[in-house]
This record gives sequence, structure tokens and C-alpha cells, in this order.
Amino acid sequence: MNEQTINNGIHRAKLWQIAGFAFNNTATNMYMFMMNFIAYYMVGAVGVGVVLASTFVTIMRVWDGVTDPFVGFVLDKTNGKFGKNRPFMLIGNVILALATFIMFHVSHNMPKAIRFVFFIVIYMIYVIGYTCQCVVTKSAQSCLTNDPKQRPLFTIFDGIYNTIIFAALPIFFTGYLLSKHAGEFSVSYFHDGWMMVAPVSFVLTCIAIFSISGKDRSEYFGAGQEIKVKFKDYWEVLKHNRAIQMLVVSAGTDKLALSTQSNATVSVIVYAIVCGNAALQGGVSAYTSIPTMLFLMFGAGYIATRLGQKKAMMFGTYGSLVCCVLSVILFYAGDPRSLALPGFDGFAGWNFFTLAFLALWVGFKGFSGISGNIVIPMTADCADYEVARSGKYVPGLMGTLFSFVDKMISSLGSTIVGLMCAAIGFTAALPDANTSYSPQLKFVGLFCLYGLVIIGLLCNIAAMRFYPLTKEKMEEIQGQIAEIKAKAVT
Repeated sequence: MNEQTINNGIHRAKLWQIAGFAFNNTATNMYMFMMNFIAYYMVGAVGVGVVLASTFVTIMRVWDGVTDPFVGFVLDKTNGKFGKNRPFMLIGNVILALATFIMFHVSHNMPKAIRFVFFIVIYMIYVIGYTCQCVVTKSAQSCLTNDPKQRPLFTIFDGIYNTIIFAALPIFFTGYLLSKHAGEFSVSYFHDGWMMVAPVSFVLTCIAIFSISGKDRSEYFGAGQEIKVKFKDYWEVLKHNRAIQMLVVSAGTDKLALSTQSNATVSVIVYAIVCGNAALQGGVSAYTSIPTMLFLMFGAGYIATRLGQKKAMMFGTYGSLVCCVLSVILFYAGDPRSLALPGFDGFAGWNFFTLAFLALWVGFKGFSGISGNIVIPMTADCADYEVARSGKYVPGLMGTLFSFVDKMISSLGSTIVGLMCAAIGFTAALPDANTSYSPQLKFVGLFCLYGLVIIGLLCNIAAMRFYPLTKEKMEEIQGQIAEIKAKAVT
């Protein structure tokens, strides 16, 4: 049987389609990583203060969340010659490339009086492009496949790709580029970063568009009839769909913690100041990427496909919690200055701290990769649940509703880092590789690296107790949707 054939309400994708479409998320994640350094550009090139730069990123995340419902509303009304999802992928990536080019090549050349205003306008346009492409990562899940056993496979590919790029990008940005530019986040630093990110992201987007093209058709999604979407549906879904409510709580708190953890300033504090070698961030990523990918393949490939996505989420949550707590203990009971890796300055042989840190980091990234990446196909489950509950197929609404609340919460990440740094005296400039060590900086670094994650994981545990979509429930829901479609045809 052809993998795409609809049978008893279940349709499957070919493996290469799932693998290729996962590159859409990778393409946007490349821009997300590059923009982690935006506060340095604002302070150094645009000329704003540290607290304002950090707060600005938060405000723009709020703007990002505000654009979500509008983009999702347009997506739900779109179903033309080029499908429902593909136009948003292409348009979004082109906007990302053009906006970031102008941002990094024109902003600092504007007259000082209008420089910050110009930067804000371009950044707002960038956010619209980011929203257009990101919404498809969630909305297209329901047309890619609705087989409960196959849907988690997206998590494997997405997790592997993200592991690779988040291992390679730190080496490029904080290793190669920072060294090339004498440790400074200069204008030329951001030019070189854009020259790598924009072309690679565009190629990945093209692969994703081709991969989803065969499934981006009406026979693979919805309830078999056109649904009129109104803006009030956003409130109705949020009010009655318990699944999306709990997923928002779970993933929103996780996103706050992980966005803070991945902040460039946090990496500088932990690796350059506490451990004494900024290059170790890229080294740790390089040494742990393959074990992390194997971990993800087991967690998503075995647990999620056999036991369901909810149990995979809980497996990743409890594992991450244990690794985070043990890591905090290690940093205070051990000697972070002894962290050293072959091929990097200071390595004189393996030691306990290095081995324990690497083992816990692999465990944390593997477990958190499962619980974090499984959220995307879980959003598709929530969309199918809404079809069975109300008869409305609104994947754009569902994905952007999720993203809206998610971004409202996670937008606080940069502000938390900026305020904590300002509270210990860094009001004029953020800590950099040349900043001297202090216990206060160590606390800030570890709280942002692990403390907020622990809080987010505890929220996960509470939210999943009320999340209704087990593997068995999803099989029941797909049968209900098949009946709805059959009635629509007759």
C-alpha cells in the first residue's frame, strides 16, 4: 500500500518527507541562534544601554506573539494552487534574509537620531517573517501524517538536526568568528554570521517545501469540508481544548528556561568566566552531539512510537530534572576550572569534573531534546482533538495560539539575564570573555543555565497530569475524524 493512502482515517507520509520537512524548523532555528547575539549588536553598533537592549528583545518577543494569531488566521483561510503551508515557508524565509541583511548592514550607518527607531522597524519586519515560517512547522504536522505511531518520527529528525546545528553554530559563532574578530562582537562579526546563516537557511527551506508538497493538499487534512474560521474561535479553543491548555503551560515554561539558557551572555558567563575558556562551549557541543542524537533516537523512536507522545514527554521531563539537579551540585562541589577537552587549551588529561559534566550534559540534552521536540507533533494531536471536539480544522489557529502564549512567557528570558547582570553591577556593559570571575556571576550563570530549567520541568510534571491525549485516545480520535469525513462526503 502506498504510504500516503488513507485507510480508516489514517494516512502516512514517506520517511523522506518527514525527514525533509523537519528542515523547516532547522532553517528558522539558525536565525534564532544568530539573533541570540543581538543584544551585543545593539549595545556596540546601535548604541543603546544593556538593560534597554535586553528589555527590547523581550518587547519584540511580545510583538512576535502578537503577530502569531493574525498569521495563523490568514493561514487557516489559505488553500490555493500552492497549498496551505508552502507559501508561508517561502515568503517567511525571504523576509528573514532581507530583514537581517538590512539590520546588520544598514542600521549602524543611519544617523544617530533615528538609528534605534530604524532598527526597531526592521526588527519588527524580521519578526513577521519568522512567524510566517515558524507557524508552518506546527500547522503542517496534521497534513504530513496522522498516524499516532508515525507522528513522533518528526521528533527524531528535528532533534538530530537541532543537535547538529546547535553543536556546529557555537563552534562557528563563539569559536571561529569570535577569534577572527579579536573577541569583539563587531559589525563585521555580524556580517560574517549573516553570510553563513542566510544561504544555508534558504537551501533548507527549499528542501522542506519540496518534501511537504505531496501532502500539502486538502485530502490529507481537515474534516472533509470547508470550515469558516472566525477570530472568536481563538477564545473558544483556548477555553475548551484542555489538551492545548496543558501543552501551553508545559512548553511555555520550558521555553522560558531554554531561551534563557541559550542566551549568549549566559554561555559567556559559564564557559569563559566560570570555567575559564570560552571555546569550551563549542567543544562540549562537539563532544556530546553524537551521544545526544543516539539518546533522542531511542527516546522518540522507541518510547514515543510505542507508548505515545505524552509518556515520551514525561520520560524526558524526569530525566532532565535529575540531570539538572546533579549538575548544580557538581558545579558547587567540584572545580569548574578543571573542565578541559582534548584539542583545547589547558587539557592535561581527563578528570572527574570533565567526565561527570559531559555525562550529565549528554543526559540533559538528550532528555530535554525528547520533551522539547515532542511538543511539535503534540500540537498536531491538539489540532486533531479540536476537529473531533468541535468539527473545526484550524491548524494555523492551533499552532499560533500555542506560539502566542509560548512567546509571551519565553519573552522574559533576555530580560531576566539583563536584569540579573544589572543587579550585580553590569549596567553599562554585559559580561564578556575578559570579565573577572566572581561568586555572584557564578550564581547568575548557573541559575540561568539550570535553575530556571528545574522550575520549568516541575511545571511540566504538573501540566501533564491533566493532559488528556494518550496514545489510545489519539487512535480513538482518528476514528472519530474518519467518521466526520465520511458524513461530509455523503
